[in-house]
Amino acid sequence: MPTFEPVFIPDDYFRELRKEEIFADPARPLEIDMGCGDGSFLIAMAEQHPDRDFLGVERLAGRVAKVAKKIAAAGLGNARVLRLESAYTVGWLLPTGRVSRLHLLCPDPWPKKKHHARRIMVIEEFQNGLLRVLQPQGEFLFKTDDAPYFEVGTEAWDALPGFERLEWPVEAFYYAQTDFERQWLRQGKSMNRARWRKR
Repeated sequence: MPTFEPVFIPDDYFRELRKEEIFADPARPLEIDMGCGDGSFLIAMAEQHPDRDFLGVERLAGRVAKVAKKIAAAGLGNARVLRLESAYTVGWLLPTGRVSRLHLLCPDPWPKKKHHARRIMVIEEFQNGLLRVLQPQGEFLFKTDDAPYFEVGTEAWDALPGFERLEWPVEAFYYAQTDFERQWLRQGKSMNRARWRKR
């Protein structure tokens, strides 16, 4: 069983965290699952990579509780979940230069035109925050079934000077599926994927 509480609650939400506040060993790679949903991706990745630490970020309390139960049931000491809004977490809370990978998988596409400004891929707080928190050569991985959102998101990120686009073949490395991805694939939808590295 984990030697710590699966739900990570910062003692202060208004300052930048240190990596060792989230996981004890600051030398281990830290990966972030942004909007972790039911935790299926988070759990699978933590099980596959016991040498890395994984923090899931989720806004909804019910989902956080379910993910915490799954972490405890799996006996994982390298996974935790934080209940907080995604853009704020990246923009202000995560430690500078300590994140090796950030995963943004099947985010809300906000399809209505009046809601487009809410899309996390185009929020400046998120863009600037990710550039701050990623370590040198750290990676940002993005997947969505929504083709228009994928086009808008990749266009925005390809234009950012701090990142370079990488190839991402399907079999390049182990990559678990999210609950949403499995639903979309069962419906015959295709997934769009893009990967960037911090320069």
